Amino acid sequence: MQLRYQYRIYPGPGQRRALARTFGCARVVYNDALSIREQARTAGLAFVSSGELSKRLTATRYGRTFGKVDRWFPSSKLCSSCGALQDKMPLNIRTWTCSCGTTHDRDHNAAKNVLAAGQAERLNACGDQVRPAPGLAQVSEAGTHPQRTTHLAWEQTGIPGL
Repeated sequence: MQLRYQYRIYPGPGQRRALARTFGCARVVYNDALSIREQARTAGLAFVSSGELSKRLTATRYGRTFGKVDRWFPSSKLCSSCGALQDKMPLNIRTWTCSCGTTHDRDHNAAKNVLAAGQAERLNACGDQVRPAPGLAQVSEAGTHPQRTTHLAWEQTGIPGL
């Protein structure tokens, strides 16, 4: 069953401006999202989800870059001063002292480690993929040809009959 309402709204001049501004902004965001998805497709990357888009577009709006850190990165247990990793740390421990003598607030230490990991990844990769995405093998690469490999081995060694 489809439910419809038969109402008309007549916005005033101020409301018209607000509606135009809102829908114009939505169109800009839609166009930006479309552009990001098309760039990912042409680069051979995976489909960019809506959640990923919202993170990228809010970061771009403020002149920031968005980076991901592995979910299991031990940001709270890793000393941001010396790099020592604590074995176990229950969630009820909010401050801790490392063997190097530095006292850490758990959240501030995690923020420092996540920032450092994100900057290191960005500096190492320079914005490009570190590894190419897996793809299908070409037909010429997909199989082996015993006669061809024997022939190549014979040519390279120079030994007749190999």
